[in-house]
Amino acid sequence: MRYVQLRAFHQVAISGGFSRAAEALFLTQPAISDQVRKLEEEYDVLLFNRNKKQVTLTHSGQKLLEITHRMFDTEQQALELLTESRALRSGTLRIVADAAHHLLHILGSFRARYPGVQVSVRAGNTETVISSLYSYDADIGVLGEVPTGRDFEVLKLNSTPIIAFASIDHPLAAKKSLTLKQLAQESLVMRERGSKTRQK
Repeated sequence: MRYVQLRAFHQVAISGGFSRAAEALFLTQPAISDQVRKLEEEYDVLLFNRNKKQVTLTHSGQKLLEITHRMFDTEQQALELLTESRALRSGTLRIVADAAHHLLHILGSFRARYPGVQVSVRAGNTETVISSLYSYDADIGVLGEVPTGRDFEVLKLNSTPIIAFASIDHPLAAKKSLTLKQLAQESLVMRERGSKTRQK
């Protein structure tokens, strides 16, 4: 029994015919037929009922299909695991953040675990982060506010308060508290347009 024989059998069974199986495996129909015939001859078993219009599984063929389903499902799972593992050993992780300090405690651990992955971090406001994700210019976006809708998988990192600060020689620097009304009377340096911090 060879892997190619089981693969040919499985593809014919799930495709419903030798021609479609050949197309799926990028082989010729005679090659597929030959592999299945050799499998049947080697074990003296009939796996398919063949007629001009239709190919159907015999009882033995149905039993074998149950096994090959499990076999090739397991193979696919192994492939996905190994592909994911390889992706984490190399490549580039692109991050766009509206505040990079939220990432600092995570990036060190990530770099230690995956030293082969190059990490790039760009700064931008909420508008920039979301547009970068939609255009696939970033793999991860870090935002101060959870975007509406279900387009993204969201993970909360942490939260920080919005603060105002002033020069030490400013008259307000000596005050222990300040109302929003008093703050509104001052000249403020704000974040750029499109920033959620500015909006709040």
